[in-house]
Amino acid sequence: MSEKLLELMDIRRSYPSGPSEVEVLHGITLNINRGELVAIIGPSGSGKSTLMNIIGCLDKPSSGSYLVSGRDTSGMDADELAALRRDFFGFIFQRYHLLGHLDASENVQVPSIYSGFKKDKRQERAQMLLGKLGLSERATYQPSQLSGGQQQRVSIARALMNGGQIILADEPTGALDTKSGNEVMKILTELNAQGHTVIIVTHDPRIAAHAHRVITIQDGIIKSDEINMEVPDHEPAVSDETDLRLKPGWANSVGAYLDRFKEAYIMAIRAMISNRMRTLLTMLGIIIGIMAVVSVVALARGASNKVIENISSMGTNTITVMPGERMGDVRSGKVRTLRISDLKALQGQPFVDSASPTIQSSALLRYSNQENNATIYGVNNEYFRVYGMEVAQGRLFSADESDISPQLCVIDNTTKKTFFPNEDPLGKHILINDMPVQIVGVLTDKEVAFMPSDALYVYIPYSTMMSRMMKQSYLSSIIVRIASGFSTAVAERSLVSLLKSRHGRQDFFIRSSDTIMKSISQTTSTFTLLISAIAVISLIVGGIGVMNIMLVSVTERTREIGIRMAVGARQSDIMTQFLIESVTVCIIGGLAGVLFSILMGWILSYVAPSVPLSFSAASIAVAVLTSSVIGVLFGFMPARNAARLNPIEALARE
Repeated sequence: MSEKLLELMDIRRSYPSGPSEVEVLHGITLNINRGELVAIIGPSGSGKSTLMNIIGCLDKPSSGSYLVSGRDTSGMDADELAALRRDFFGFIFQRYHLLGHLDASENVQVPSIYSGFKKDKRQERAQMLLGKLGLSERATYQPSQLSGGQQQRVSIARALMNGGQIILADEPTGALDTKSGNEVMKILTELNAQGHTVIIVTHDPRIAAHAHRVITIQDGIIKSDEINMEVPDHEPAVSDETDLRLKPGWANSVGAYLDRFKEAYIMAIRAMISNRMRTLLTMLGIIIGIMAVVSVVALARGASNKVIENISSMGTNTITVMPGERMGDVRSGKVRTLRISDLKALQGQPFVDSASPTIQSSALLRYSNQENNATIYGVNNEYFRVYGMEVAQGRLFSADESDISPQLCVIDNTTKKTFFPNEDPLGKHILINDMPVQIVGVLTDKEVAFMPSDALYVYIPYSTMMSRMMKQSYLSSIIVRIASGFSTAVAERSLVSLLKSRHGRQDFFIRSSDTIMKSISQTTSTFTLLISAIAVISLIVGGIGVMNIMLVSVTERTREIGIRMAVGARQSDIMTQFLIESVTVCIIGGLAGVLFSILMGWILSYVAPSVPLSFSAASIAVAVLTSSVIGVLFGFMPARNAARLNPIEALARE
């Protein structure tokens, strides 16, 4: 007794037509047994193609039940129906429906990719099937290089790739000449003799004459179901079918998933290469966006580093100790507890790089017949290291000279230009008020924090300042440069603790450069964030471009999507392929944008060295990651649309 393979019970199919629905199939009840060669014949518009789509699980009935090998398909989702198409059905289409960017062997292998077969097994199987169909020497040919009959044989090989228990042939000879058509029908007859169940949908009685069973459909109902006595019946063979059918052992394994992903990636790359101009235009928006973000961040980072470097070189890694409770304390003048001994104690601390007393006063500076107001600083030899000052001419006074009150001075470059524009100032004597001092050194031009660059400055030993000018035994302030490797906070706590223990109370306050640096850092960070946010807009625009191009790509490749669905692609397989394309385009565009940014930075370093660009690995990594995220976000909707396409509508699209 023959085994029922397909069971259709009261199948109805309706389609919306304006406000109402049109019923195409009117209660079809039909059984097809294993190993039969069945022809479904009828005129155009009779519903035979709709019936074939339901039988092949490309479409679902509006009502009724359909069982495949005893399994009810009514409650199956899209992926379960795709599994049935992979495991049970092999499709042969009138227009062949081969993928143009794949060769014959690769077209044959497509169903087995979605079934999770290993690559070597796929290739071996495809070569064997093409050999049986007389196409061994055409395995590497593109569809455009094959004749119609050869393309149809490739389509037959693809239908057999996963075993092809049930072969559905939709007008298999409709696009072929008589000779090629006869060859195709001979192949189908032989496959049926080997045990395959073959269902042919045709309007041609000559094709139907090859079938043992002929079902005539008209106006959506079965008019007749007859046995063709001229075609002998036979017992279904199983041995050859078993040889043909693949039995994968790892189809649901991680390895199979990775293999499917790899094949999807390869197919995505091929699709991108075959549409180079579209791919390039898609990348262009991402390249511009990433270039803008990376360059802007590099510019902001470089400017920030430059500002901090310049300010640091002006002596902002310092702590100033002053008498009183706070800045502006009216009683600070009466606090006279800062002494040279405090300075000596601080100089021995590990967090101190250098330290100097600072006594400041304004005085009249005279030389020859010239005079000008100047700011006089009483300092020691370490003062110049605190602020990173360097001598341009002569020398600085020594540590011993700082303590023994010599009448020496070091002048800044502005003072030299003012009093000695055309002569060497070294060894000359100038008057500070009425005290003559000898010039031993001239400083280089250098900006110092909180000191106007156009003022005149003269530096004399603090001992000279205290004993000869100010007549005082206490210090006005002490300035400390923090040693490298110590944080400002640690240095502040240690300094305050030391002086409190020496004074017995805190009769002083400190002014640290750390607050200045923090303020600068916050300002530059805010600036960087602001201009980066502006640059991100170009990335968003690029992402929208990716989405638009991918939507166009889905529209252009609708038929390809339908073919993949017909041979068993899951919705996730379709979505994965389009997401891979989107993400790959964005990643390549992101990397190109980074490279162009670095190239632009290299060119600017020669053309405009004053423009600072500082690239960081973190910002580059974030840029590439951002481009990947854009690929996922803006590629998701087109990929989802592709995955949700109706296989029937997709296949019908040209």
